[in-house]
Amino acid sequence: MAGDLPEYYFRVRENGAFVFRVDTENRQRRIDMDQIAVVNIRKGEIKPHGERELSAHDLEVIEEWMAERLELVEYRDIDDIHRAVDYLNTTTHWAQSKATDEQLEEVSDALLLAMHDLRTVLVRKKADRLLTGDS
Repeated sequence: MAGDLPEYYFRVRENGAFVFRVDTENRQRRIDMDQIAVVNIRKGEIKPHGERELSAHDLEVIEEWMAERLELVEYRDIDDIHRAVDYLNTTTHWAQSKATDEQLEEVSDALLLAMHDLRTVLVRKKADRLLTGDS
């Protein structure tokens, strides 16, 4: 297993990761993970852990991970929106063909407010794009 392990491990958290250097070259032949940094992808920050100084290689690997992670997060964001459109379509079909009066009473106000809020934002953003010529 040791031969298959990466040199670095990123423990993902909401806005970045804890970065560990993976070490299998020790006398006990066990896996050691030494935390070397904390990464905040929103702020673009890399903070060395403790009194550690990061090497150029450490920084290169971390920056590469940050770029890949940002790309993945952006992909997931738009994928979530496409899924939301699918859920809206499924919800429409459910409301029209399957929902009971009690079920509709339970969710209608919340759905109507959420859809009104979304529509308001989308119309405003579309108007802004049209005014600036970014459509």
